[in-house]
Amino acid sequence: MHIKRINHLGIVPKDLAQAKKFFNEILNLNHEGSEVVAEQKVAVEFLRCEFSRLELLSPTAEDSPIAKFLETRGAGIQHIAFEVQNLDNWIDYLKKNNIRLIDEKPRYGAHNTRIVFVHPHATGGVLVELVEEQTAV
Repeated sequence: MHIKRINHLGIVPKDLAQAKKFFNEILNLNHEGSEVVAEQKVAVEFLRCEFSRLELLSPTAEDSPIAKFLETRGAGIQHIAFEVQNLDNWIDYLKKNNIRLIDEKPRYGAHNTRIVFVHPHATGGVLVELVEEQTAV
């Protein structure tokens, strides 16, 4: 088992339009599109770097985790996501090592990925997402 790469950084801006303009127009990151992940109550703007992406996150409901993040921490990096193979094996491995998970089983994220979040208390304060890309059949 190994980490393949940093899949993305999740960023919660105070002003989505300003952040999107900066990263897209000033830094010339390619805007790949938008998606609403209803289960997580979040709207996502995708900006591509060469081997990774930024995800600009905005809440779609007042009770969403992103709304809570903005309220308690303000704008900033919300999480780092690592791409892995065989997410189920990673979950078993983390549980065997007494690593606290937010998700006990995978759920679906943007781009039809399977994801699981590791609790910040287990990582020294950083919210970590493990991402498994789905293969096309």
